[in-house]
Amino acid sequence: MTEPTQAVLERMRIDKWLWAARFYKTRSLAAQAIAAGHVKMDGHTVKAARELRCTDRLEIAIGDVVWSIVVCGLNEQRRPASEAQQLYEESAESRARRAAAREARQLAPVPGSELRGRPTKKARRQIRGFNENAA
Repeated sequence: MTEPTQAVLERMRIDKWLWAARFYKTRSLAAQAIAAGHVKMDGHTVKAARELRCTDRLEIAIGDVVWSIVVCGLNEQRRPASEAQQLYEESAESRARRAAAREARQLAPVPGSELRGRPTKKARRQIRGFNENAA
């Protein structure tokens, strides 16, 4: 018996590729991001069913982080992160921009990010007093 040869992919849906390349946890999240305009191909917004080919340029906005990448490979299955990173090549300016944003987040954390769990009894009194004085 001969093993079936795997067909080489020439194109695939952009939402499926974003899922396989591990930019989004699910394909539906990828489709929602595309519909919201967070994913652009060659500077234009696209639909989730848009066909993606190798050498296409994408801009992907996840939160306040923007990735500028070139598609290098297509894979229908979701593979480990180390293999998924081989499906695209990030531009140097995008890498530098993400590093600067990461450094800025570390230097200026979001207010209240150090708070964990429920407020203590003392904190509840302060909150109640603040709310009563504001009204």
